[in-house]
Amino acid sequence: MIKVENMCKHYMTRQGHKNILQNISFTVKKGEKLGILGCNGAGKSTLIRIIGGIEQPSSGSVTRSMRVSWPLALEGAMVGGLSGMDNLRFVCRIYNVDFESSLGYVKKMSELGNYLYEPVKTYSSGMRARLAFAMSLVVDFDCYLIDEVSAVGDKRFNAKLKYELMDRTADRSVIMVSHFYGVIQEYCDRAAVLNSGELFSFQNIESAIAFYDKTLNQKTITF
Repeated sequence: MIKVENMCKHYMTRQGHKNILQNISFTVKKGEKLGILGCNGAGKSTLIRIIGGIEQPSSGSVTRSMRVSWPLALEGAMVGGLSGMDNLRFVCRIYNVDFESSLGYVKKMSELGNYLYEPVKTYSSGMRARLAFAMSLVVDFDCYLIDEVSAVGDKRFNAKLKYELMDRTADRSVIMVSHFYGVIQEYCDRAAVLNSGELFSFQNIESAIAFYDKTLNQKTITF
């Protein structure tokens, strides 16, 4: 289970104190797939980084009793100066996963070909995303954190990813943030909306989308 309780996050900017997230609370149990919609700048990536432990909240708490992935589709998940192969080797060492048995899967899943031997900093954003997703799926995570799955940008790869996340690992949890509600409908079984630093939860995805559409006409950028 992942339990977020009264979590707040603020930064100091040149314009002064900036509240990004305010009193965020929600729970994700094993097997649940939560989608969080929000406009650009609503604080989605900040929220997903805090859940993943990359950043700490200013107040409140995040309790993790599941093995949580790094935030997928974020460039910070990999070392740019290392090749894709070396990044995979590093991840396997950190998570105690056999490198040789993982290599074939990552080659097939990422579809990077010889680019797997090139520095990640030379990759396009889509290539980096494909490598990050492929590497994450060789680790036995209980919950996958996904930041803008649409960043992958390849329809065929998205179909493969959906199979891996929704079918092969159907018992795993997903927390996905996006500003496209199409991917939330496709991957998630419930949804919430992040707007003006607050999280609004809904009983069904359709209600969340209707509320999100209203917020688009009065967009408030928090960071």
